[in-house]
Amino acid sequence: MAIPVDSAPVIGSLSLLVPGSFTDSDPYRGLENTLRLFEYGEQLGLDGAWIRQQHLVPNVSSAPVFLAAASQRTRRVELGTAVIPIGYESPFRLAEDLSMADVLSRGRLQVGFSAGTPTNSELLAGLVFDGDWRGYDFSHARIARLADNLRGEFLGGADTVVPHPAGPQRPRLQPHNPGLAERLWYGAGSLRSVAWAAEHGLHLVVGNICAGEGLDTDDFGTAQLSQIRTYRQKFTGPGRPRVVAGRVIVPLDSADAATRGKYREYQASRHQRTLAPIGERRILIARDLVGTSAEIVEWLRADPVLAEVTELQLELPYAFAHEEYRQILFDVAASIAPRLGWSPPA
Repeated sequence: MAIPVDSAPVIGSLSLLVPGSFTDSDPYRGLENTLRLFEYGEQLGLDGAWIRQQHLVPNVSSAPVFLAAASQRTRRVELGTAVIPIGYESPFRLAEDLSMADVLSRGRLQVGFSAGTPTNSELLAGLVFDGDWRGYDFSHARIARLADNLRGEFLGGADTVVPHPAGPQRPRLQPHNPGLAERLWYGAGSLRSVAWAAEHGLHLVVGNICAGEGLDTDDFGTAQLSQIRTYRQKFTGPGRPRVVAGRVIVPLDSADAATRGKYREYQASRHQRTLAPIGERRILIARDLVGTSAEIVEWLRADPVLAEVTELQLELPYAFAHEEYRQILFDVAASIAPRLGWSPPA
């Protein structure tokens, strides 16, 4: 039986964003469970499954490796990264890894990046780079160079070749999958970053954190909507720009009493940070949506961003159990997203 849409359809695409956590004592189990969530999301009809990438903590540290594995466990869903910090990556070597994973997925990768001096640089940068890393370029230009590499231009002159057992080859990034360069995203949270992403033709992924810097508001929804409108005004890339908006959504419907209590405690522990801007950049944080499906639908319909964005990303919380993630995914796909106009593929 079809679930009635509460009003005009809003959401045309639904994806999940997974932390990819594991324990030091048994990393395989955590990674396997994350792969199973990708499979489960596809079974529920979700349109995409995305992974975070982090270093020095028990989470996925190499998104291309993980997504290559996920490509062999799924057949239809888009496979995304939100996001790869470009600061620790070689624009050419990462392009090779992403291109390889994209070929294995048959062209399903959606690759998101962030720029700037990477986190924990005092601990990690010296292990990644030779010499004084403080002089390295950590700007957006690093992403632009990676995009250029993905376009697969031949290196050297017209007569430049490299030896190969099958005969001399003109050198370029291999394997070359030309469509990947048009499926790059930027995880933006400021006016400056959304403008750069638009001017360089990247798609936009926004989450539950944004900067109020440069905006005359301390309201999260108003600030993020202003950034998205700036992005669309400045977009110069080929095709139509895509914008994915992420929200932390934790429905209570099919959870047992103990799990409901855990979810409420989780929400309460994070509520204080949503009450006022943080720091000089006036960081604004959206509240977590913990409640019944009916309550969450009402909150999402009042979200000014989702009134203009057709792609919703379900950001799964950190440190929840595998069965809790499955329950959240099921409730969202069965009882929330359909009331916002979404439906699984036939």
